[in-house]
Amino acid sequence: MQPADRARALLRSLRTRTRVGLTRVRTGVLQSVQMTVASVGAYVIAEQLLGHSGPIFAATAALVSLGFAKGELRYRRVLEVSIGCTLGIAVGDSLIHLLGTGVWQAAVVLMTSLLLARFLDNGTLFTTQMGLQSVLVVLLPPSQDGVFARSTDAVVGGLCALALAYFVPTDPRRQPRHDLRALVDEFSGVLREAGRAMEDYDSTAAWHALVRCRQTQPLVDSVTTGLKASLEIATASPLYRGRRAEITGIAHSIRYLDLAVRNARVLTRRLASVLNHVTLSDEAVTSLTDALDDLSDAVNTLGNGLAVAAQGSRESYLRQARNELADVAGRLHPGRMGVRTMEGETLVLDMRPMVVDLLEAAGMTHEEALAQLPDLEGWDRV
Repeated sequence: MQPADRARALLRSLRTRTRVGLTRVRTGVLQSVQMTVASVGAYVIAEQLLGHSGPIFAATAALVSLGFAKGELRYRRVLEVSIGCTLGIAVGDSLIHLLGTGVWQAAVVLMTSLLLARFLDNGTLFTTQMGLQSVLVVLLPPSQDGVFARSTDAVVGGLCALALAYFVPTDPRRQPRHDLRALVDEFSGVLREAGRAMEDYDSTAAWHALVRCRQTQPLVDSVTTGLKASLEIATASPLYRGRRAEITGIAHSIRYLDLAVRNARVLTRRLASVLNHVTLSDEAVTSLTDALDDLSDAVNTLGNGLAVAAQGSRESYLRQARNELADVAGRLHPGRMGVRTMEGETLVLDMRPMVVDLLEAAGMTHEEALAQLPDLEGWDRV
């Protein structure tokens, strides 16, 4: 690679990293504010109201409880980390009161805390925080405010973190929409790539589409995991309780999008095999290409409907998506598409359940979605 090419590649990499970093900053502003307010607020409460000197464990407990962690159940995480911090500090306070301070005492405290944490809970965060806080208690100078002052500070920090998470939560719709947009864009791209493979009669391009489709599973998992946390927030927080129906609707659509993506993997695998072994008629190639391209457009419209915030726009996009998908569904009959080989027929038959899943994701019932498909009764199979 020439120096000029390396410089351009480095510049592209820097631009990408800058863009991704700015996106993380933008999406993390509210949580950063929460962490700051909870941490400083816990410190002030412990210092001013409880009269503790330098209550660093109050700030620490609040900070780690609200730490950045995507896709976790928000309130359970806050409680888990808060309790882990408090118990770790309490165990440390108790044991140094009995054993004193030193290296071997730190080892005893840490081992006791870790074993107790494993006994109480199998969560990694719980175990880590309990062990960390207990060993810090032993290694840091003794508190001037009494044996269990630091345990009290941890309780204050945990309560402040929980209060911020409950009364000022992040918008539970934002992360699922962001993840959903990424999934739909990739799914639409897979269908578009499969259409190009069909048009060019390129089995290698079809395999590329299959590989790309298989790589969508982490996106599906990200949306599904994020929705669990969003539903928890919408259920518990009074600020977003009225949005529960909207998030439930997104979860319903994701269920059928997941099924559609799975069917797309079957379709692209079959497509690669057909293009490698069978010659389809020009009419079949044209009709299948058009169907895949139109499906790609319809999936993109569906994504707009699921990701947009305004209710009116969402309903308009979903209605448009249903119309576009119904148009494709009405064409999925091997005989009408000019398909004259058994292998080609399987491509059409593989597309039919995928379109049904997409119609259900767009808001149709299963019976309504099935009604959009042409009847195969009386069809003369090859």
